[in-house]
Amino acid sequence: MSPLKITIRDAAAGPVLEIAGELDYDTVSELRELIPTVSLRPGQRLTLDLGRMDFCDSSGLSALIAAHHHAHTAQADIALEAVPANTLRILRIVGLDQIFSLGQGGDTGLGADRSR
Repeated sequence: MSPLKITIRDAAAGPVLEIAGELDYDTVSELRELIPTVSLRPGQRLTLDLGRMDFCDSSGLSALIAAHHHAHTAQADIALEAVPANTLRILRIVGLDQIFSLGQGGDTGLGADRSR
């Protein structure tokens, strides 16, 4: 079991949340509690960098949907970057690839890191 680690950094397009470890029933509350605190302005993009995520279950998918709702409410965009192949497969099966912008690691920018 890989503990969940979420690092927040600021980029030109908007905040980036780097999610590492396992996003599952036991750890998802950390992300769900963090999402509403992420400040977004209209037109910004919330990026979830999943390149270091080891596992994502249905609870994790639910948290990704909550992040989508948070961005939508703020009139901001959301993108998933560096999505692991196993998670990408699940996103496609359940149709979430139709609501998320999926990237291969685009401009997440550099900025101040804030770990949780």
